[in-house]
Amino acid sequence: MDGIVAPAALPASERRPSAQDAAVYAAIDLGTNNCRLLIAAPSGRGFRIVDTYSRIVRLGEGLSQTGRLSDAAMARTLDALSVCADKIVRRGATRVRAVATQACRGAANRQDFLDAVLARTGLTLEIITPEAEAALSVTGCGDLIDPKAEVALILDVGGGSTELSWIDTKARRAGPLKAEAWVSIPVGVVTLAERFPERADQGAWRADMAQAFAAEVRAFTGADHLRPRFLGGRGHTVGTSGAITSLAGVHLGLPRYDRQKVDSLWMTRAECKRAGDRLAAMTLAERTAHPCVGAGRADLVLAGAAILEAVQSLWPSERLRVADRGLREGLLLALMAQDRRA
Repeated sequence: MDGIVAPAALPASERRPSAQDAAVYAAIDLGTNNCRLLIAAPSGRGFRIVDTYSRIVRLGEGLSQTGRLSDAAMARTLDALSVCADKIVRRGATRVRAVATQACRGAANRQDFLDAVLARTGLTLEIITPEAEAALSVTGCGDLIDPKAEVALILDVGGGSTELSWIDTKARRAGPLKAEAWVSIPVGVVTLAERFPERADQGAWRADMAQAFAAEVRAFTGADHLRPRFLGGRGHTVGTSGAITSLAGVHLGLPRYDRQKVDSLWMTRAECKRAGDRLAAMTLAERTAHPCVGAGRADLVLAGAAILEAVQSLWPSERLRVADRGLREGLLLALMAQDRRA
């Protein structure tokens, strides 16, 4: 599972610095749908992957209706976090940061869940702000931005929220990569799918989801000064999410998901639409059986396609760069950067 991940621009971390020699780092990203772990060792200004783990836990299942994390969702997530904790110990990681995002931000019983995580796994789970989440995604995906483009939009589609970060590459200076503008929309693939249950008329269903999400994006005007560059074909999008990587796998016709073929892939807008159309033509059972979708995303992947379609309609660019990386990588790069500065 070893591999080298190229560096992005690196923001400050919130952890104490320590010697980097022979250090092993671990980052956990607990989202509304997924629990992801990445363990790595520094390599130059990037890192070498030591171990990874990902499980779809659906922590936010039903949260939009009840305002609470369900017992079943917490139990699934605790099981996954226990695996993460075991891997961290087995790999000898001493620098660890575990963060939770939208599901925990919005749950009335979030403290009970955090206490249960600490008691069972020994992990201190930190609920980060939407701003921190967006910044970490920028850090994790920043090196995928085409330096020849004038602007880029990093689209991080989560289960319970979606972060959009606009990068002005012409204004970029040495140092941490920062967004010119950003917004966190409290709608992701889980919440959108729960709001719009799947129905037989796939075309109208997808259009309804895309229009609903477009209305949320349209309400944000903080990046409007960058719009002429997108309209002029001088920008592109970087898309990071399980739904977008699934679309890429479908586009490539992979017999099984292959991160090396998906991560950093360029897709045209037309190719994105064709992949979405191909998925929409499948039954739920067929999407479940697809090697690049699976049971965990079968009922959510079309919501992700609708979100991407909405963003591409409002911020048009002919090119999408697919990122099978994001917040976890941002966490690790931030920790390592602080140690290097120390």
